[in-house]
Amino acid sequence: MGHGGNVISELTTDHREVDSLFARIEEQPAGDQRRRELADELTVELVRHSVAEEQYLYPAVRRYVDDGDDMADKEIEDHATIERLLKDLEGREAGDAQFDTLVAQLKREVTAHVRDEEDRLFPLLAAACSPEALDELGDKIRQAKKTAPTRPHPSAPDKPPADKLLAPGAGLVDRARDLVSGRKH
Repeated sequence: MGHGGNVISELTTDHREVDSLFARIEEQPAGDQRRRELADELTVELVRHSVAEEQYLYPAVRRYVDDGDDMADKEIEDHATIERLLKDLEGREAGDAQFDTLVAQLKREVTAHVRDEEDRLFPLLAAACSPEALDELGDKIRQAKKTAPTRPHPSAPDKPPADKLLAPGAGLVDRARDLVSGRKH
């Protein structure tokens, strides 16, 4: 992740990558180890994306969009649900009886969240912000994804300033764990 463009373009491209990862998981035979590997890749992408949105997108929504506080709170609640599902999925092998159920639940939650952002939140933000502000947010999102955690941390803070203070440290620890375990990110 890290595509260029304004915040809406950046995050929409992320959404399409996540859609593709879900499709690739579903293409693999049940119980196939490749499903686990793709689920790990999906987890990395979703966690980085969510952390970046919580650090920069939702504060901008709160600042610029009418009723932005309620919208941002709802999106953060969606993230919490998704992160709990990712945490539950994290320890399961592809052959585990709950693996496919969790992937299906995760896909439903992510799809609904993406639809809400793209159909409601992004148009409101685009109307409320200058092109320069949207470009600057895109740069901040890309930078945040570089240091964001790669594993779910459901109990971590999701609101400023604590999220901006703790996420880079968690990201460093996660990347070290990934290196030791051989997990790709």
